[in-house]
Amino acid sequence: MAKLRDYLIEAGYVTTISVETVRRILHEREVSWQATKTWKASTDPDFTSKMRRILELYDHPPANGRVICADEFGPLNLQPRPGRAWRPQGQPVRLRATYTRDPGVRHMIAALDLATGKLHYRIRDRKRWREFLAFLKSLRRRWPDQRLYLILDNFSPHKHPEVRALVRRQRGGAGVPTDLSILG
Repeated sequence: MAKLRDYLIEAGYVTTISVETVRRILHEREVSWQATKTWKASTDPDFTSKMRRILELYDHPPANGRVICADEFGPLNLQPRPGRAWRPQGQPVRLRATYTRDPGVRHMIAALDLATGKLHYRIRDRKRWREFLAFLKSLRRRWPDQRLYLILDNFSPHKHPEVRALVRRQRGGAGVPTDLSILG
């Protein structure tokens, strides 16, 4: 409110005004401070065709395969947390006030199978192209006889030549348009 008051005085709207008066005027007119959301338009020249391909996979999954959305999450700071659990009476779980922290953080690489709604994931120390490639190979082993339609965002490990080669061999990769990873 103080910044708004200072602006009104500096801009010449008023010669003097108190913070309380500014607050009352805004309250009477039902004006409140609100967070804004931003968005970014894609610069991808193939945006429309990629978006349509992804939405088509979502709306009409192919009968000859599975639609898989893969992504990474992290870094995760995994540490013990106090809480409640079912235990035999009189035997509470005790957590040390200090704990031995494993070095570094962890990353989750996950894939959502749109046919079943199940999430398949791996927790890894890093999220480079090697870990992502190994994860994609594990998905291939999970469904060896089906074609996988992979929806990936524009994270740099997804663009590595070996990852792209594997996706090309699947013949089902659907890249997300640049700056619009919410589609994935």
